[in-house]
Amino acid sequence: MRLLKGALVLLIVLLASFANAEEKQTLFREDFNSLVNWTPLYFPKIQKHSTYMIVNEGGRSFLKTESHASASAIIYKKTFNIYDYPRMRWRWKVDNVYTKATPKEKAGDDYPIRVYVMFQYDPNNADMTEKLRYGVAKAIYGTYPPHSTLNYVWTGHEIAERIFTSPYTDKAKIIILEQGRNRIGTWIEETVNILEDYRKAFGKDPPAIAGIAIMNDSDNTQETAVSYVDFIEVFK
Repeated sequence: MRLLKGALVLLIVLLASFANAEEKQTLFREDFNSLVNWTPLYFPKIQKHSTYMIVNEGGRSFLKTESHASASAIIYKKTFNIYDYPRMRWRWKVDNVYTKATPKEKAGDDYPIRVYVMFQYDPNNADMTEKLRYGVAKAIYGTYPPHSTLNYVWTGHEIAERIFTSPYTDKAKIIILEQGRNRIGTWIEETVNILEDYRKAFGKDPPAIAGIAIMNDSDNTQETAVSYVDFIEVFK
């Protein structure tokens, strides 16, 4: 009897271990030891660019982002299938927030830190109007723009809605994760379900392939902010 009980306990432990391993299966994790996995993204007509660098503190490395009346981003070189790996986790911190930012207006569409999820445009699943519009964009910029994006942001203002449409395009949805000044200077870990958020934001399923970008922008408010990202990972 004791042997049977012991065997059952061992079986339960093993099954729990397998379940946890499946639940936490990670596709990739970026710890920001360098920027070799990232490429810069610059925007037309914006001459002053934000800066992105690796800093070390206490034996650990972080991404430091800094904006001075500027805007640019960095894009992770790897893409992933959102249906296979729908969740993302990261840790971030801001030294300050923008006082002039008004998130629902073009003139105030700035954030000290954004984590973008960019969904890849697929011409095989586009109608003629989309094919024409995206074809023109590719002719100008050399590549297709994203089909759509989710912008996970930290804003200095108290916003009632968690999700709203970007003032620039209905192809981008802003998702507020942190707001106000109470947690300035504090490391905060975020975990999101990208697939669920996309369905809530757009009311439909996303394109399968997605990528990640990070941005600190202040070209509209002309302010200055510093923020940090400790790590970022995509997992089941």
